[in-house]
Amino acid sequence: MTRAELPLHRRTVAVTACAQEGGDEISVEAELRDERPWAEPSASVVHRMVLVVRVRLADMVIVAAEADMGNFPHTECPLVTPVFDGLVGLGVAAGYNRAIQERFRGVSGCTHLYELARVLGPAVVQASFSAYARRRDGGDPSAGPSPTAGLLNSCHIWAPDGVGLRKLDAGWRPGSGPRPVPPLETFEGRRPR
Repeated sequence: MTRAELPLHRRTVAVTACAQEGGDEISVEAELRDERPWAEPSASVVHRMVLVVRVRLADMVIVAAEADMGNFPHTECPLVTPVFDGLVGLGVAAGYNRAIQERFRGVSGCTHLYELARVLGPAVVQASFSAYARRRDGGDPSAGPSPTAGLLNSCHIWAPDGVGLRKLDAGWRPGSGPRPVPPLETFEGRRPR
């Protein structure tokens, strides 16, 4: 690839969730990296920022938060990281997006860390779903958050009359079986159309 063929900009966002000891909390780390692939190596990484939260699974509330900037364009950029301690106490459910927008968007925060806070919400929900499935697979069907925590009304599958709840009612257990999850008829004992 010649210099003219190199991309102008590359943004990478990665999210990793891990169970905490005891299994009652999860830690979720989001990292944003902006690169200029065409630039000299010493100047190619414009932003590398990390936002880490710890979430209590029982109620999906953030109990710890930490923002860090590894690469940033202005010396003063890291001065805003303590603002993101304001994630503590927020529930990752209905109203989360509005709350982070009010607290961290615009001049009150940092565009890049705000983006990470925004990405964390859905990632925390998915991670809680995985934590529930893992606990159930470990032999405790009642352990962990509700299998629908944070999912209700999130998309057409999880509408109040959607197939997600109907599959649960018919015996489907999240985290089990093939992907994609078979059609509703399979769980209801009917032949798929």
